[in-house]
Amino acid sequence: MRPIIQMNQIRKTYTTGKVTFDALKGIDCDIQSGEFMAIVGPSGSGKSTMMNIIGCLDIPTDGEYNLDGQKVNTLNANQLADIRNQRIGFVFQAFNLLPYATAYENVEVPLLFAKATAKKRKERVVELLERVGLGNKLANKPTEMSGGEMQRVAVARALANEPEIILADEPTGNLDTKSGSEIFALFRELHRAGKTIIIITHDLNLAKQTERIFRLKDGLVDTNGNGSSAPQPH
Repeated sequence: MRPIIQMNQIRKTYTTGKVTFDALKGIDCDIQSGEFMAIVGPSGSGKSTMMNIIGCLDIPTDGEYNLDGQKVNTLNANQLADIRNQRIGFVFQAFNLLPYATAYENVEVPLLFAKATAKKRKERVVELLERVGLGNKLANKPTEMSGGEMQRVAVARALANEPEIILADEPTGNLDTKSGSEIFALFRELHRAGKTIIIITHDLNLAKQTERIFRLKDGLVDTNGNGSSAPQPH
């Protein structure tokens, strides 16, 4: 494997009026291509900030972030948007689906931004919804689907442009145990297919099902919690 993500002394400071808050205080983290890992920590640990920086939704205040050898810090807003659309697929706890659009239309959105042809969009959307077990739900809207089905649509949407990295923020947080297990099994399948899977969670039981746990506390690597632990059995 090769490092696809390299973070060196990443710091992030937020300023509101006269108040400053250091969300990340010098984080080093390498993530290998094809790795299946979890970033864990309590509320306020900095894991959401780290996710936003990995996903190019935000940029660090200091330090260097290389994505597959490319210095993210030097990119402009359009270049960052291209990375988010082409190279990273996002899955969120709240699904973030368009409420009045069908499953088909939700999955189609990233392909529209990528200016894919109508033929390619149709082939890709149908293929992905079938892959996540929703080939019979193309015309259903989120209000006509269960939580597990909505998250499957979200996973299909994340895969639309064949990204190398899947970044999942509490992906089972709004699901019942059975649906959560099914979604996690889907991530395992994607990992076996070669995707780099990064799950952000406060749920240590979920994290233990990945290959590696990266622990944060108060904006720092949690050395007392063995900051980055060895592969986990699953």
